[in-house]
Amino acid sequence: MQISHCLLPLLFLACLLGQAWGTTFTLHNRCPYTVWPGIQPSAGQSILANGGLRLLPNQIFSLKAPSGWSGRFWGRQDCVFDHSGKGHCATGDCGGLYCNGLGGAPPATLAEITLGEQDFYDVSLVDGYNLGISIMPVRGSGKCSYAGCVSDLNGVCPLGLQVRSAHDNRVVACKSACFAFKSPRYCCTGSFGNPQACKPTAYSRLFKTACPRAYSYAYDDPTSIVTCKGASYVVAFCP
Repeated sequence: MQISHCLLPLLFLACLLGQAWGTTFTLHNRCPYTVWPGIQPSAGQSILANGGLRLLPNQIFSLKAPSGWSGRFWGRQDCVFDHSGKGHCATGDCGGLYCNGLGGAPPATLAEITLGEQDFYDVSLVDGYNLGISIMPVRGSGKCSYAGCVSDLNGVCPLGLQVRSAHDNRVVACKSACFAFKSPRYCCTGSFGNPQACKPTAYSRLFKTACPRAYSYAYDDPTSIVTCKGASYVVAFCP
């Protein structure tokens, strides 16, 4: 597997690679800056691409996941690594270039997927937001619709949820209310640990208004989960 610098149409590329072994994921950095995608498998699943890589603006990277794989993708920003891959990122940090099974530190926008006879996928803001991300199926059957968050939530992030850069004080991420306030009401825990008790809040409504095709809190509208069968997937950053 290698990073391609060719700006081939993504749908053509995903189709060309086929599905001879598992499912093809094509990661595309559409941001005007470098993004370091992180990849975390669910427990017991294979680690793909050592769990992390670098994508320059407009670069794409394709990889195969085995049948039945599940996990998440996210973007990391403003990373600095040494020659051995040790270092840190301003957002989505996992402690190194290669996450090797570790998740990213919140807040981070997550693209989550479970492969099977029918695939399930969503984009989640439950752990907060750092950059836009989307999942687009290619040549599948069923509903197979888009999931994602296109809006720049950092630009409308409430003061109490903002994460600012240590270098220039700009807002680089937006915490979820759960992460910021650690309240059962926002985290859907304790007496709020069911859909009847845990309702949308002003914060989750802000997220949902900005990104209606993404999960905004733990018991969000189940239509935020999308299904598809037999597809390849394009995961785009800054879609």
